Amino acid sequence: MGGLFGKAKKTAVKITEQDKAILQLKQQRDKLKQYQKRVENQLESDRLLAKKCLEKGNKDRARLLLRKKKYQEKLLQNADSRLEVIEKMTSDLEFALVEVDVMNTLKVGNEALKKVNEIMDIDEIEKILDETREGVEKQQEIDQLISGALTEEDEETVLAELDKLMEEEKRDHIEYIDEDIGDQLPEVPQDELPEKEKTKKVRKASVEKIALEA
Repeated sequence: MGGLFGKAKKTAVKITEQDKAILQLKQQRDKLKQYQKRVENQLESDRLLAKKCLEKGNKDRARLLLRKKKYQEKLLQNADSRLEVIEKMTSDLEFALVEVDVMNTLKVGNEALKKVNEIMDIDEIEKILDETREGVEKQQEIDQLISGALTEEDEETVLAELDKLMEEEKRDHIEYIDEDIGDQLPEVPQDELPEKEKTKKVRKASVEKIALEA
C-alpha cells in the first residue's frame, strides 16, 4: 500500500559544467544590468546637483560633479561592452549545447542505421529474391505441364462438370428456401370451423321440421 500511495521519486537532473557556466554568465549579466541602472540614476542625480551648485555660485563644486559624471559615463560604456560580450558568450554556449545534442542524436541514428544495414545483408536479399524467382518459375512450369496434359475433350468435360455443379448448387439453394418458407406457414386445421358446423345443424333442423309438417 505504501508503494501505491507514496510519493514518486523524482529523477535527479544532472547538472553539467556547461550548465554551471551558463548560469554564472547570466548571473554576471544581471549584475551588470543592475550596475548600469545605478550609474544611470547617479548620472542624473549628479547633473541636477551640479545645476544647483551653479545656481548657488559654487562653480568648482559643479565642475567636480560634472567630471565625476563624465567618468561614470565612460564606466557605463565599458559596462555596455562587457554586457554585450557576456550575452554573446551565453548565446554561443547555449547554441553549442544544442549542437552537441544534435550530434548525439545523429550518432544514435547512424548506429541504428548500421544495425539495420547489417540485418539487411545484400547477399541475403539476393538469395531470397533468387529463391522467390525460382519458386514462381517452378509453379509456372507445373501449370504448363498440367495444362498440356489435358486434351480439348478433357477441357470440355471439366467445363461440363463445372456447369453441373453450379446447377446442383442452385437447385439446393431453391429447395432450402422452399423448406424454410413451408416451416413458417401455419398448419391447416383438421376439424371443421365452428361457424360451418353451426350452419349444418340449423339446416338439418329445418329439414326435420318440414318433414313433420308434411
